[in-house]
Amino acid sequence: MATTAEFETLARTRLRSLRTTLGYSLDELAERTKLSPSTISRVETGKRALGLDVLVPLANALQVSLDVLFEAPGDEDVVIRPVPHSSGARTSWPLSRPDGRTLAMKVRLEPTAGRPEQRVHPGHDWFAVIEGRVRLWLGDRQIDVDTGEAAEFTTMTPHAMTALGQPAELIMIFDREGQRAHVHQ
Repeated sequence: MATTAEFETLARTRLRSLRTTLGYSLDELAERTKLSPSTISRVETGKRALGLDVLVPLANALQVSLDVLFEAPGDEDVVIRPVPHSSGARTSWPLSRPDGRTLAMKVRLEPTAGRPEQRVHPGHDWFAVIEGRVRLWLGDRQIDVDTGEAAEFTTMTPHAMTALGQPAELIMIFDREGQRAHVHQ
């Protein structure tokens, strides 16, 4: 059985590892959490107590649940148990570990009215629709992708996705830059 100090060390290590793996500087994570960069640094280095006032915003910004930060590692556990994260009309479940170069994610989109805000970032995105229909907005183009179809595109073109008529589910694969842009909006 692990001690409290061991669990705290594990959580601090995971916070720092997630931040650096996702490519966030202390300043970038501070902006997302409304915590100061020095507070985040002190949390990571053990110079500040772990309290819910800092753990909740950090976990939310890093797209993990609090229990993930404190889970005892198991050598035999190879099953990924995704925890959903919702933001507006989008719910996402990570399907890969946060330390890989390529990330897989299941996404559920709820239909929305109006034209979505399109974003541009370095990288490449790929998705397959497993249920429903998705409209891919690529600059001035609107491309409808049906169940069983996939789309692949450069992310330097302004882009967004919306569900058509009913909720849609898709599997997405992207690199670190894609994750930063799509998951942490």
